Amino acid sequence: MKKLSLNRFKTFSLLIIGVAMTTTSCTNSQPQESPITKTVLEVNDGVFTPEMLNTLGRVSDPQVSPDGKKILFGVSYPSIEQNKSNRELFVMDIDGNNRVQLTSTAKGENNARWYQDGKKILFLRSGQLWVMNSDGSGEKQLSSVENGIMEFKLSPDQKRLIYTSEFKSATKPVDIYPDLEKSTGRIITDLMYRHWDHFVENIPHSYIADLGENGLGEGVDILDGAPFELPAEPFSGIEQLAWSPDGTKIAYSCRKLTGKEYAFSTNSDIYLYDIATAECKNLTEGMMGYDTEPSFSPDGTKLAFLSMERDGYEADKVRLFIINLEDESKVELTENKFKYNVEGPVWMEDSKGLYFSSLVEGLKGIWRVDLDGNFAQVTPEREWYDFSSPTIVGDRLIATNTSMMRPSEIVSISATDGSWSAISHENDELISKLDEPKVEERWIKTTDGKKMLTWVLYPPKFDESKKYPSILVCLGGPQGTLSQGWSYRWNYRLMAQQGYIVILPNRRGTTAFGQEWCEQISGDYCGQNIKDYLSAADALKAEPYVGKMAAVGASYGGYSVYYLAGVHQNRFDAFIAHAGIFNQEHMYMVTEEMWFPNWDNGGIAQPNVKQSGAPWSDNPVAKRHYANSPHKLIKNWDTPILVIHGELDYRVPVDQGMAAFNAAQMMGVPSEMLLFPDENHWILKPQNSIHWHRTFFGWLDKWCK
Repeated sequence: MKKLSLNRFKTFSLLIIGVAMTTTSCTNSQPQESPITKTVLEVNDGVFTPEMLNTLGRVSDPQVSPDGKKILFGVSYPSIEQNKSNRELFVMDIDGNNRVQLTSTAKGENNARWYQDGKKILFLRSGQLWVMNSDGSGEKQLSSVENGIMEFKLSPDQKRLIYTSEFKSATKPVDIYPDLEKSTGRIITDLMYRHWDHFVENIPHSYIADLGENGLGEGVDILDGAPFELPAEPFSGIEQLAWSPDGTKIAYSCRKLTGKEYAFSTNSDIYLYDIATAECKNLTEGMMGYDTEPSFSPDGTKLAFLSMERDGYEADKVRLFIINLEDESKVELTENKFKYNVEGPVWMEDSKGLYFSSLVEGLKGIWRVDLDGNFAQVTPEREWYDFSSPTIVGDRLIATNTSMMRPSEIVSISATDGSWSAISHENDELISKLDEPKVEERWIKTTDGKKMLTWVLYPPKFDESKKYPSILVCLGGPQGTLSQGWSYRWNYRLMAQQGYIVILPNRRGTTAFGQEWCEQISGDYCGQNIKDYLSAADALKAEPYVGKMAAVGASYGGYSVYYLAGVHQNRFDAFIAHAGIFNQEHMYMVTEEMWFPNWDNGGIAQPNVKQSGAPWSDNPVAKRHYANSPHKLIKNWDTPILVIHGELDYRVPVDQGMAAFNAAQMMGVPSEMLLFPDENHWILKPQNSIHWHRTFFGWLDKWCK
């Protein structure tokens, strides 16, 4: 463990850069990297800082040993100096005692799994499969896959595994013209040629390979070279593939579409693949939305999966289905019984029910359901934590949880009464030294007479007799929820600890309050949800302790900021838009996943009306939508605005931010723009994150304090 003094950070960074440049210029080789270890910054006056946020250990992926006595997990440690993070592996007893670090390398380890009845551990390092003894000794590399391994999942008998790797999907100039090996040109003939933050030249495929003492055998492509993603990009992973209990079959989720069809559709299906014959059967044909996360019951007779009903709508209700594998009949357990979204279903050991997590009225808890569709919450109701999907260990559940006050830790939960305790304590030392903001759960009346959950954070040592600047946070998505999650990009505790009251409205379009509340925003970006924001602003501004107020947001939250800038009528004193949508017409023609703007701009995804949400559509919903694009309100802008964008953002391309900044400049509005050439829709590198936060709070302090 090391300590880094804040007032020495700039000098130390320059010294490191100078040494690196000198070493490189003299020897033409890179200096040896050292492992990143835990950094603990000194806490002054109980204040949480961006530097502290970027040194917290990030706990993830707890794996219970076969005998139920140990937990294997990983912790990522960021380094501000090295401008990256590194993940190490740890093991502890099931009660959290006897924590031992297993790895300490500069390469990072992930996807660690128990192997050979817990005697060994498999893991990935530098894109290859490794094995070690359960005490961390005896490391050995088992694979040399040409394009590397992204994730893997062991078969039940642990003699084979599924792994994901890159599959070439695009032709390069040298493939056509061998004499032009240095040409960088791309010939593009269809849509989805870029996705999230990269041009689509390779896609993920999944392979089956034998695993033995001598290493990993040659992989067999489950898709047999077909040009589909398995798992889907950019965020799906190995959870989209499942082994049958007898190891003879694999269930997987795949959207078997390419080009324009892929760009406009969310229609993935669940397939059953027979390993011996390579035969593949579509189990959900005719179900038109996302079908994802297949999971076999322990007795092998059933398959659970998640499903959205409508094609082209990525925020449809997430339903829980069960397939009887004998006759392939399907039953929806959630129909008319559970109005919220289901996440991460896990079968009970007796195959008679499942556990899952769900966002319900603004909080994510763990629930259970039997095969008759009887639902019950396991974790305490209205307790201010968000819980992940669990692993079952006898009468206890092992999961992670977060709150607005602390990042993820591993917890042990009673399956009978829901009582729980944290069994990892990665960041307790630093968190315990910070003054804690007060959190309040408010239900604010909206203009149409409904009640809206609004979280309010007050600065530490809050005094009602004083006035405080405030921040209204506009949610991205547009569908999502402001719950008790912890973010390393938009951290509400950090905002409060800089002396701000933080206002978090769960306006129309949020997903934890039933489908009617969620769906209202589609086709109505400029309508009720904007009124919801103004209702929250007015309710808080009526308090004598609320002074100047800023509105900030990212992605759709950035759209909200740009729109509010044209209609707020002096409610706000400053704005910050990160990766925001400014010109809806242009956005439709330059983003990558076309189903998203098509549906939310008023369209549908049927084959003959795919562009019904387009700017050239005669659809009255779409026409109203584009007529109210934020860029059409620029003449009303008169309030200082900061624009932030990543140049690798292909979801909301960077020219959206540039156009907003240019327009503000031409209107004479006080404005600044912060561009990151090496970041996407998010800000991920530690030094970029600190730069982001210093600019963010500098702008707020200038106009609101």
